[in-house]
Amino acid sequence: MSRQVHESKGNQEIWVVRLVLAAALCAVIGVHGALAQPAKPATQSMPPTDSALVPGRFVDITEKVGVHFLHQAPHTTRKYLLETMGSGVALFDCDNDGRLDLYLVNGAPYSDPEPKGSIPQKTGPEYWNRMYRQKPDGTFEDITEKSGLKGVGYGMGVAVGDYDNDGYEDVFVTSYGGNRLYHNNGDCTFTDVTDQAGVAGAGWSTSAAWVDLDNDGLLDLVVLRYIKWDWNDVWCGEHKEGYRNYCHPDVFEPISMLAYHNDGHGRFTEVSHKLGLDKPAKALGIAVADYDRDGRIDLFIANDSMQEFLFHQKVDGTFEEIGLESEVAVNSEGQTYAGMGVDFADYDNDGWPDIVVTDLANQRYATYHNRRDGNFDYASNANGLAAMTLLHSGWGVRFLDYDNDGWKDLLIAQGHDLDNIERISPQLHYREPMLLVRNTGRKFVDVSPISGDIFKKDWVGRGLAIGDLDNDGRIDAVVTTNGGSAHVLHNESASNNHWISLHLTGHKSNRDGIGALVKLTTVQGSQWATVTTSGSYLSASDPRVHFGLGSSAVADRIEISWPSGIVQTLTSVQGDRQVQVDEPVVKGNQVAAAISTHQ
Repeated sequence: MSRQVHESKGNQEIWVVRLVLAAALCAVIGVHGALAQPAKPATQSMPPTDSALVPGRFVDITEKVGVHFLHQAPHTTRKYLLETMGSGVALFDCDNDGRLDLYLVNGAPYSDPEPKGSIPQKTGPEYWNRMYRQKPDGTFEDITEKSGLKGVGYGMGVAVGDYDNDGYEDVFVTSYGGNRLYHNNGDCTFTDVTDQAGVAGAGWSTSAAWVDLDNDGLLDLVVLRYIKWDWNDVWCGEHKEGYRNYCHPDVFEPISMLAYHNDGHGRFTEVSHKLGLDKPAKALGIAVADYDRDGRIDLFIANDSMQEFLFHQKVDGTFEEIGLESEVAVNSEGQTYAGMGVDFADYDNDGWPDIVVTDLANQRYATYHNRRDGNFDYASNANGLAAMTLLHSGWGVRFLDYDNDGWKDLLIAQGHDLDNIERISPQLHYREPMLLVRNTGRKFVDVSPISGDIFKKDWVGRGLAIGDLDNDGRIDAVVTTNGGSAHVLHNESASNNHWISLHLTGHKSNRDGIGALVKLTTVQGSQWATVTTSGSYLSASDPRVHFGLGSSAVADRIEISWPSGIVQTLTSVQGDRQVQVDEPVVKGNQVAAAISTHQ
């Protein structure tokens, strides 16, 4: 190993590390077939933390950094369901300058009443989706017009991924009435390639995810749809003034999701029926992980007021929906709930991905603990999440380690869907504060009351994306609200803990490394994470994998299982820095790998 100073800028040192691994190290490199029956990971994990009440500190810096966004969701006397759903947010680096940029999805106008069959269109700048590029000083510049990302129609969600492996992140936007794919030109400008790609779709699309379903090195696209819906004037609720409500999803028929296989050369083919992914759903959230460690990616779908779906990928590349059999379809009482936001990550550091799903008040947020045998336990009652969320309504949700202690905590955007809920149920609230939940390694603990003023602000929270905006090793967040402002939340939590952030670049695998499983080990134990930009609700997050290292300044071992089947091992990697990791290039009996680290 040789190490040399590559560049120095002020107090920032950028190190370049080159690793050349000889044939003796080829034992750590496998092929896909070798991953089909992995050994169960060791049970050693990070030790539980000493104190439950460790405050976070998130500060609303929206005005300070120059983000001015107001979501448009016209409210009508007809109580159209569309007007209460909100929209998503994406954090990604649009020009590879090392700084996260920001994209916010917006609505469109419609009348009261709106004619059946109509599709709302944006009529002015107030309805545009907004693209903000981060400048070197940490403020944001609105480049919407220049970027080509103003959008069309009533926007819902956003998914980010480099579908053509050219090194630049592309953007897919879902809407009511049709979706748009924007190809990144490499300079934060984008070209609408929807028609050429064949991914416009139809109906009411919600969340979407880029994921390489067949491990051919090209990202495929899974697009959720909510319900079969039109502008019907249906009265729901009591027939008296002020009590008309948005109709329950039970009033509407489910609709299947769309799955697009990436054929290369900018073309996609819709294959949901071929893959077994066309089961009718009322889908709002999607997250991906290999829950049974068989080397094939699986999908969890958060459904509204029907059974949740777990799509297990079989050996032949098709999927079977096994939510009920795996015990993730309903809650502990066997009841369905209003599944909205979702994340799919290993919260107890045992090496097996677990699930969290947000829902409406009186339903309790659901956590499912992976039993390592293909099944799950409903864990919210035991881990404390049920009691703290009984009266809350959650949407965007992500696991994140806000204090870098090595345990994945929870950040959740909240707010009811009924704008008159307090008239109907005075104990519930339309506007709610965010929820920050600390993972002690034994239980989840609500630390919102001691974690800053933003956890006292009442919002109609919807979308949520996470990422390290200023590359200081603390995970930040951006939250959207329905019919309100977006909020940029800077993590200023006080901690002496160490951290490391990995940016993976695939070569045989898809360039984003989406679907790769990363295992990190320190003297305190091991953690696991799946590379993804999906999860939450209608949103896309920073693809970099972040680990809190606790008191360890060094990651003793990092093992990356790439979607291609290659397994890469790094040792003695210094913490408190960003690390660029390239998938090894296998040539004969040698492996060449390179990492770059940014302190």
